[in-house]
Amino acid sequence: MRSFASLRIDKMKIGNYELHSIQTGLFRLDGGAMFGVVPKPLWQRTNPPDESNRIDMCMRSLLIIGNGKKIIIDNGVGYKMSNKLNEIYGVDHSVYTLEGELAKHNLKPDDITDVLMTHLHFDHAGGSTKRNENKELELSFPNAVHHLQKKHWEWGQNPSERDKASFMPENYELINAKGMLKLYEGESRFDDVISFLPVSGHTPMMQLIKLRDDSNTLLFTADLFPMTSHIPLPYIMGYDLFPLTTLDEKKKILPQIVKENWTLFFEHDAFTETCKVEQSEHGFRAIDKLELNKR
Repeated sequence: MRSFASLRIDKMKIGNYELHSIQTGLFRLDGGAMFGVVPKPLWQRTNPPDESNRIDMCMRSLLIIGNGKKIIIDNGVGYKMSNKLNEIYGVDHSVYTLEGELAKHNLKPDDITDVLMTHLHFDHAGGSTKRNENKELELSFPNAVHHLQKKHWEWGQNPSERDKASFMPENYELINAKGMLKLYEGESRFDDVISFLPVSGHTPMMQLIKLRDDSNTLLFTADLFPMTSHIPLPYIMGYDLFPLTTLDEKKKILPQIVKENWTLFFEHDAFTETCKVEQSEHGFRAIDKLELNKR
């Protein structure tokens, strides 16, 4: 059992939306894969590995309530994977489950109106479907419209040999079959507060989710910045299909994040929920690592 004291239900408000950080579960991935060409003596300072070289990670979602909607961004790995895969990835639902976190807000999966999907990798979209008592596949959020980039959906239908293992059709094909999938083409708006910013270094047309009003901007960073450790430019995952594209995307967005004082929200950082970013002669780095209610 792994529990992290900093991961608790906290909130802030942007526009008419109240935001809550919620956990869908814990897992582990290989530290070398998470940091690519960065040497282990460097990355293990902030992310110490276990005996299998895996680092602690989480699958944090954002619950957004307001304007008559109950929205979540991504939904973790779910419960359908084999025991072998759960063991490989160190999947742990003993402390956190999405259903348990929603219940703390007096919500059930049926109450969710929209699921904003950054991309279809198993640790982001696996909770979209579940198996019922008869082992039949069904939607976890049957009343929710699921929002995704069209070109990423198309990639998920025919991924490359390199990333095919990350796409599990049982996690998302049913969404389309049930008519609950809405696709977007490029940078788009969900409404006046929420917008979608596609990036393609990690996987084609993954979308970051930005929430903005006159006072605050929060960016759900998905796998562009999986953890605070990935803010420095050279820290790029070995999982990224196009690492030089990731580098260009980081170079483009980080100056805007600093200039406009955005808050970054991390999906996979087991110890840090949000932060600000500063730039110095040594590059970009995380500062003000805070929980939502501290802001």
